[in-house]
Amino acid sequence: MITSVLHLWQGEFVDDAEAGRRLAGLPELAGQVLVRPLPTDVVLDACAAVSRDLADPASDLYGRLAGQLPADEFPAVSAELATALGREALERKLRRELGGLRPERLTRPDARETVYEAWAPVGLLVHIAPGNAAAVAPLSVVEGLLAGNLNVLKTSSSDPALALDVLAALCAADPSGLIAERVVALRFSSARREWLEAVCGAADAIAVWGGEDAVRAAGELAQPGCRVVEWGHRISFAYLSRRAASEDAVLDALAEDVCRFEQQACSSPQVVYLDTDDTDELIAFAERFAARLAKVSEARPAPSPDPAERAEITTVQQLARLEQHLGLTRVFTAEDGTWRVLADTRAPLAASPLHRSVWVKPLPRHSITATLRPMRRYLQTAAIGGDRAEVAELSRAMFAAGITRVTPVGSMLDSYEGEPHDGVYALQRYSRRVSVRAADPGFRTVPCLDDLVAPPVLPPAPDAPLLGKEGVQRRLTVLDPRHAQLYFRSGGSTGAPALSVFTCDDYDNQMRAAADGLLAAGFDPARDRAANLFYGGGMYGGFISFFSILERLNATQFPIAAGPDHASVAEALVTHRADTLFGMPSYLWQLLHAEAERLRAYGGIRKVFYGGEHFTAEQRRVLTAEFGVEVIRSAAYGSTDLGPLGYQCASSDGSVHHVLCDLHTLEILDPREDRPVAPGEPGRLVFTSRARAGQRLERYEIGDLGRAVPGTCACGSTVPRLELLGRYGDVVRVGTYFVNYRRIVGALEERLAYHGEVQLSVAPGTDREELTVRLDEQYAPDPDATRAAVASEVPELASALEEGLLSLVVQSVRRESFERTATSGKLRTVVDLR
Repeated sequence: MITSVLHLWQGEFVDDAEAGRRLAGLPELAGQVLVRPLPTDVVLDACAAVSRDLADPASDLYGRLAGQLPADEFPAVSAELATALGREALERKLRRELGGLRPERLTRPDARETVYEAWAPVGLLVHIAPGNAAAVAPLSVVEGLLAGNLNVLKTSSSDPALALDVLAALCAADPSGLIAERVVALRFSSARREWLEAVCGAADAIAVWGGEDAVRAAGELAQPGCRVVEWGHRISFAYLSRRAASEDAVLDALAEDVCRFEQQACSSPQVVYLDTDDTDELIAFAERFAARLAKVSEARPAPSPDPAERAEITTVQQLARLEQHLGLTRVFTAEDGTWRVLADTRAPLAASPLHRSVWVKPLPRHSITATLRPMRRYLQTAAIGGDRAEVAELSRAMFAAGITRVTPVGSMLDSYEGEPHDGVYALQRYSRRVSVRAADPGFRTVPCLDDLVAPPVLPPAPDAPLLGKEGVQRRLTVLDPRHAQLYFRSGGSTGAPALSVFTCDDYDNQMRAAADGLLAAGFDPARDRAANLFYGGGMYGGFISFFSILERLNATQFPIAAGPDHASVAEALVTHRADTLFGMPSYLWQLLHAEAERLRAYGGIRKVFYGGEHFTAEQRRVLTAEFGVEVIRSAAYGSTDLGPLGYQCASSDGSVHHVLCDLHTLEILDPREDRPVAPGEPGRLVFTSRARAGQRLERYEIGDLGRAVPGTCACGSTVPRLELLGRYGDVVRVGTYFVNYRRIVGALEERLAYHGEVQLSVAPGTDREELTVRLDEQYAPDPDATRAAVASEVPELASALEEGLLSLVVQSVRRESFERTATSGKLRTVVDLR
């Protein structure tokens, strides 16, 4: 695409006349656009796509932009934009500045209260871009998009169209169209007063990049109540202790800061302060620094200043030479005029004429605040040279004087992802903190108000091949160590245990999402007293994950963990008045039966939240009738590989869960073919994890079967639902037929009211394969009745028996003799001994 017209209006390039016609409708446009929320997911996906193109010299976008800047300048600008628009950088920015990856959602900052808060857009945000920094304009708009605003960018008519082309690419990378409707980019001169008035007059906030005149002009045009965000010119300096000033390495690093970008950046040093009030010491230092600057400058050829800049340099230098006769200054300059060091015995801050022009001034540390504070509005960066104690002490003095940023000498122009700019976070300046206080008790199970309004806007599944467990393990061998911070090991219930790796930020994000799901399930952190009885240790994530979830809910919890000493666990529950249990169904079932007398006498267990397995309908009946449990619900649907995937609300029955759309995109594919099933039909569950920095699992086939549940849930949530229908591993081939474990369990439950655990064992046998159905002896029905029930309800099994391909054995065993995985304690539903 070639930009042949001047302006970009909501994804469309328009000419001057058309832009002028549309300007009058800006206030109405804001009202139409801002009513629709912009999920940060949408912005992150589009920015990531553009970032990849900007980093690829072979891409169309790279080629289109390359001709708009000088050949020696564009690669650096492109690299800067590519890095800043990368997903990792923007996710860190969101976490640092707005507290999380979905700051626009109305969630409960304290789960014990039904108070909801979110960051909302400030509204119509105008960006007045500078003419000397090509990357600033598009990045400023991206910040506005992350905050959800309608953005109007004003650039100079003489500027290249780079910002417009980058923003057009961003609009094109978003299939939802939500970004395009929030971007207007206009190229016109500030002398065009009527356009400037139309833009600024409609603004709710104006971000001004430029000097005092630009800020003043924007303030005059802004309506009362409009927020003016100043990103004005700033001045920076270095401050050296006596010891640091004596080290050549420190002076060489400082000279590098001076030469980079010819001091054009706000963070470039214009002054070097020395911790002294001795004039001779000051002059000697200036002479030494001049020698080091000469060496560094020679290795970095300097571009020639323009005539006006040369005139200013000459004026300042000549004035300093005249003041030498008064004993106030000393001037050291390069013979070819490429650099100059101006020693001045007077401490007050003075702006440099730039282009490798540096003042050297005395400033004893006890005078820092008094000397610098009068210039506090203009101060930005101080590079401090000193030992650790001096850096700590001097930083505090600098902050009191008005400095907002302290760096080591030699890295004044460097930054880190998520760094504040001029003492503030941009995203907070482009946002409003809003709140809703709800009094109705029904809100206790509503973690997010947005879920009551409309289904989430989700990006499409990526165009990528399906990924299995083996592929995940292979990828771990090349995972960047920066993204490998937290290791978990799967329970191994469906195969050999496998590793999953998260960053700490990934983990925190997942635990917060799971915590919201637990609220929807009916857990009340203000009232419930929770016992964490999941298995822990061995790098298994069950116990530690629910510890983290309950911690983020500010809940009362007892981190007991599952263990073989049922008596001590029961004693702890009674002693600490625990009324809510978290754990695996098989372990909780063992515990309640082993300590039935004590726990029935206690009578205080009201809620059970389980994970990893399911309670059958008959088991639920027993828990309710015999133990007085009022709520039995899934604590979460998840896996070690992907983390939490879904949650069960108070209106969900059986294995129905809402999908955690903040974290994942779900596809349901045909059981035999890689194509989507019809709505409501069963299929293979395939998840794409969108909220992982390192181990990003795309189109991961988790091994579960399920179907989408249509319609809005009775709880009021519009979040998509799915019904879990078992695992691929629940189907075993025996006697040439495929037999489904769940069908056998259902037959025993429905025909014989059996409510114990069921385990299948398959052995080769001498002349035919042998299928053993193992049942809990406390609840086991007659073996003949069991065989008859199973054969009548599972036709595949009946056929295998009739054809003599299979022998069926029924065993009644003690509960503790069932085979379980060592790590998680899960029941092994099918044990294949062949």
